[in-house]
Amino acid sequence: MEDICTINALRLMQSADEFRAKLSGEFSAVHGLSVNEYFLLMHLQRAPLNRLSRVELAKRMYVSASTVTRMVAPMEKLGLVTREADNRDARLAYVVLAKAGATRLGEAKVTFAKHARDAFGDRWAMAELESLSKLLNRLVAGTLPNLT
Repeated sequence: MEDICTINALRLMQSADEFRAKLSGEFSAVHGLSVNEYFLLMHLQRAPLNRLSRVELAKRMYVSASTVTRMVAPMEKLGLVTREADNRDARLAYVVLAKAGATRLGEAKVTFAKHARDAFGDRWAMAELESLSKLLNRLVAGTLPNLT
C-alpha cells in the first residue's frame, strides 16, 4: 500500500495538471499564450527592472536554459519580450518584458483569476483557502522567489 506522502504528491500533481489543462485552452484561444509563456511573463513583471537572465528564468520556471531560449524566440518576434545586453558583461543578455507583453499579461491575469475562483471559490471556506495557501507556500519555501 502506498504511503500518505506518495498519495498526496500524486494528488497534488493531478490537481495541478487538471488546472493547467483547463487554463491552457483559454490562454491559447483568447490570449495567444501557453501557460509557460504566461509564467515567464509573470516572472519578468515581478523582477527588478522587469528583466531576468535566461538562466535565472530557467531556475524560476524549473526548466532548462535551452527551453527558455526556445520559448523566448517567438515571444520576441511577437514583441512580448525584448533582449538587452548587460553593460558590464557582453556574454550576458537579459530577457525584458516589453510593453505589449505587459498588456497581454494583464489580460491573461483576468483569465487566470477567473479559473482560480472557479477551482477554489465554491469548494472551500476562506479560512481553508488561507490554510491551503500557507501549506503550499511551506512546500516550496526557500526554493525560489515566490510569485505572490
